[in-house]
Amino acid sequence: MKTKVALITGGYTGEAEISYKSSAFVYSQIDKEKYDVYPIDITLESWAYTDENGQKHEINRQDFSLTIHNETLHFDVAFIILHGTPGEDGRLQGYLDMIGLPYTSCGALTSSLTMNKGYTKAIIQDIPQLKVAKSVLLFDIDRANAFELVKSKLNLPLFVKPNAGGSSIGMNKVNTWEELPKALDEAYDAEGTGMQVLVEEFVKGREFSQGIFRDSKGNLQVLPATEVITTREFFDFEAKYTPGLTQEITPADLTAEQKSKADEIIKEVYVRLNCKGMVRVDFFIQNETDEFYFIEINTIPGQTAQSFIPQQVRADGRTETKFYGELIEAAKNH
Repeated sequence: MKTKVALITGGYTGEAEISYKSSAFVYSQIDKEKYDVYPIDITLESWAYTDENGQKHEINRQDFSLTIHNETLHFDVAFIILHGTPGEDGRLQGYLDMIGLPYTSCGALTSSLTMNKGYTKAIIQDIPQLKVAKSVLLFDIDRANAFELVKSKLNLPLFVKPNAGGSSIGMNKVNTWEELPKALDEAYDAEGTGMQVLVEEFVKGREFSQGIFRDSKGNLQVLPATEVITTREFFDFEAKYTPGLTQEITPADLTAEQKSKADEIIKEVYVRLNCKGMVRVDFFIQNETDEFYFIEINTIPGQTAQSFIPQQVRADGRTETKFYGELIEAAKNH
């Protein structure tokens, strides 16, 4: 019997368009000899599977089953490729836990926690070899005097970003105090970010992104890092999704010592945050000191052919087909 996989995509935010691209790629790579894959589109309007004839079949939310031609289909595993709410912030995972359907990503608490950049930093700041940039976490109540709070505690240049957003939406680099009020407003007003803003001192260094996953035998596997070199001030939404603005080098040009330190740190982050499935950790190596600085963790990383994780999988000598198979088997086994 083939394993029945619900490939969950869509979402309730502007990141849905990225989810569709990622899930289309994953669908194209999964081994159909071993897995029956059903793309399930979750939107505010419906949770549904659309068959090859264009007919829509609604999901039964009692048990996440599908009824097609009077036959009820129950899934063995959910493969979550849904960026933003509700797939990346733990809501979907909590529901799947309640109905007992295993899934390929981090659990509800880890997913929810890691969407909040400030809370995540509080947990990983005790990792010995990993630094976190000096920062201020602003809440809705702080909005009126946010400027004074930031100016009294931090030094320019600064990164201003929504505390719970994705795809660098609402994020700005601030080089002068005059630029700060506008950047704060943009971060506060970004969609679906909980009215919290994280302001961090800028770390000057090389930027890297590195994937890690637990394989079907339960072993942690670190993928080769990618170095991100952008022509823009920082790796913003345009840099992420506009061809030609960013150079991505996989595997990254790291010394043996840097590589081994990166692998060790990434594993430590994964374990401390109680991650599952595949995640991606972004970090800086500071120019003057060679110190590692945490940027953020992504628990549902992009999966288009050009995305970091597929690049790293290929650089590691694996195929995406084998990699996605490992994630499905790991979800079923653990």
